[in-house]
Amino acid sequence: MGIHVRTHYQSELNPVTSNIMPCVQRYWLEGVANQLVNRVSPGRLFAVYTDYETNQMGGYTYFLGEEVSSFESVPEGMSTLELPKGAYSRFTTEPAPLPHGVVDAWYTIAQMTAEDMGGDRRFHSDFEIYDDRAANPIVAVVDVYVGIV
Repeated sequence: MGIHVRTHYQSELNPVTSNIMPCVQRYWLEGVANQLVNRVSPGRLFAVYTDYETNQMGGYTYFLGEEVSSFESVPEGMSTLELPKGAYSRFTTEPAPLPHGVVDAWYTIAQMTAEDMGGDRRFHSDFEIYDDRAANPIVAVVDVYVGIV
């Protein structure tokens, strides 16, 4: 449960046209986490990339929220998302300032072959998990999961 925004690869290349950063800012400024109900692990944040039009170069939905035990009583302005079961390759960033460590990880992932990744990307859902290792934004460690076939 959380909030989402529709965006496009080209939009995210420029901080002025980015849709993700305003979504992240809204999440923190509006205290979205505190409005969520049925939270499973408060403070464990999921950033999900889903509903890809084509691949990472096209449009997609960016979702930011937490795992919940039930989709009952979804607060107004919130949305829900269920991560599909399937195979995912996990990459763990080195301790680095946010968002640079995560951006660097995605850059590296984009350069990988299917062999490097353990399969072809399926471009359905990819996600990042921000847990207690990301509590200090100067030396954050984040797990990045990439859906593969």
